[in-house]
Amino acid sequence: MQVIPAIDIAGGRSRLVFWPGVSTGVGAPTDRPDRIAEHFVSQGAPIIHLVDFDGARQGSPANLEAIGAIAAHVATPLQLAGGIGSPDAIRLAFAAGVTRVVGETALADEPDVLRECLAVAGDWLAIGLDARPDRRRARPPTLLELASELAGHGLARLVLSHATGDEGVAALAAVARSVDAELVVAGGARDVAAIRRVRDAGAAAIILGEALLSGAMDYATASEAAR
Repeated sequence: MQVIPAIDIAGGRSRLVFWPGVSTGVGAPTDRPDRIAEHFVSQGAPIIHLVDFDGARQGSPANLEAIGAIAAHVATPLQLAGGIGSPDAIRLAFAAGVTRVVGETALADEPDVLRECLAVAGDWLAIGLDARPDRRRARPPTLLELASELAGHGLARLVLSHATGDEGVAALAAVARSVDAELVVAGGARDVAAIRRVRDAGAAAIILGEALLSGAMDYATASEAAR
């Protein structure tokens, strides 16, 4: 299972200050997304996940300059979430240097727009889904049915949030057994035990943001747990 570091961006800066050498007092803290991305790429990260908080609020990618700076500094695929709800939003993200995008859950209710987005992004489009039972739409009523419906539309990848607790891991395992799509779990893991549960449930990757940037876990430890 891959471990994908995440950087939340607002106003062109990381929402969390990252200090790579906090445990030893070496180096200096930074909120520059490009420097944070460079650090994790040097540790072997295969992808960097970016969350555009301003883009999520305005409905279209907003931190394009910061995203472009990251793309200029690392030769590693970038995945963007936040404000990805239309074909034009995907085009903006790709033009900034992103290679993969995570579309808003609302796209599941707009099959025509979803088809247009797939025409632009193909297999590089994922849809974000919340694994919590009380956050699902009425039809289809279960995460498994919704995931199956999206895979039937041609989605090759789904990103599941809140899928590290007992209920979430059970839902993840059910989807992994039945749906032909790559499953990525977004956040929620604070220790190696949670990473192993997600791995054993069938996830292809886990996205870790605060756990890595806060120093609660280092990238090497997370990667070892994911193997």
